[in-house]
Amino acid sequence: MRADTYSPRPDDDRAWRDTATRYALVPLRLFLGLTFIYAGLDKLTDSAFMKDSGAGSIGDMMRVVRDSSAVPALVDMALESPVAFGCAIALGELAVGVGALLGLLTRIAALGGALISLSLWLTVSWAADPYYYGNDLPYMFCWVPLVLAGAPFWSLDALIRNRRHRETYQDMTSGDRA
Repeated sequence: MRADTYSPRPDDDRAWRDTATRYALVPLRLFLGLTFIYAGLDKLTDSAFMKDSGAGSIGDMMRVVRDSSAVPALVDMALESPVAFGCAIALGELAVGVGALLGLLTRIAALGGALISLSLWLTVSWAADPYYYGNDLPYMFCWVPLVLAGAPFWSLDALIRNRRHRETYQDMTSGDRA
């Protein structure tokens, strides 16, 4: 009877950790991208949401949160034209979601997502008590790693960057032959 067991070589473990580290932001990017696309489409297709007033409307929601928000002036600005504000938020969420999902201009998309989440936290979910019941604050912080790191793998940003590097390398090497 053998008592020995398989133990991975240190290089195997290191390679796995390096791969996991390299792709760690991909699930976050996919989740945030899909969530923001869904949120934008949901707002754009909800006939009750895109109204100045009425049950479920952007206008009534903004009037309800106005006095409890951290920045009432931001809500007042939105209330000048609630439907336009609702469309801007929905289109912004859609653009941010597509950018994150495809990994295109990822840092800019992530910054947009963080700013949308921050504005929603300071207005709509500010009164959540305790604060961690409001979902906009965690979303804001979920965007931060993508603002800092971008989408270095499985993204259009990486594809574009790699193509530029190849072209630059080819230009450098073809110049040496002339």
